[in-house]
Amino acid sequence: MTWQVDLHSHTLWSKDCLTPFETIIRLCEKRHIQRIAITDHNTAEGALKFKQLAPELVIVGEEIMTTQGELLAYYVKESIPAGLSPDETINRLRQQGAVISVSHPFDRLRKGAWQEADLLNILDQVDAIEIFNARCMFAEDNVKALDFARLHNKIGTVGSDGHTRVGYGRAMTVMRPFEHDPEDFLGALREADYVKRLSGWHVHLGSKAAKWSKKLGLKPRLWEGG
Repeated sequence: MTWQVDLHSHTLWSKDCLTPFETIIRLCEKRHIQRIAITDHNTAEGALKFKQLAPELVIVGEEIMTTQGELLAYYVKESIPAGLSPDETINRLRQQGAVISVSHPFDRLRKGAWQEADLLNILDQVDAIEIFNARCMFAEDNVKALDFARLHNKIGTVGSDGHTRVGYGRAMTVMRPFEHDPEDFLGALREADYVKRLSGWHVHLGSKAAKWSKKLGLKPRLWEGG
């Protein structure tokens, strides 16, 4: 028995997403996603609330913008703010007992991508590298992340980076069942397999629309389906 686990996803708590918790629950049921990490931008508040609604489904996470690139964290207990150094961000996450990965490290179009030298500086402080992100526009950028992880013997994480309905579950980490515990999660991650499917360019239109709808105060239902 294995679980399909989406290790990178967003909710309406992210500035570029309008998808409510209830929609994500329905999509997980439909797409046979047994666990989903809620990794909203620079806040764990939405994930903590979602966890109360669906305690077995949700892994509380956060995607955090540091001064040098973005980190993914799992089993977060409280939000880590954006804008800290990678070292300080990692230190605060370790104090919570979180598992740490690196978001889409070499995606050439992302603000949160990493310079390789900066990534090497923190490599021994993180648990994993995101080796496939479904929203990458260039497949080579995911390949570069995979090659980097293999070269440095780091565990891989895979996720959809879902912001709109079409995205959730496009890419997943296939894991043995694990307890809601960082150590057991990490153990299962070491044995994982993967489902890798790119979402396509159109998903970026949905997240841009969500961002502008929030700025303009439009009703969420206009863009939720993205």
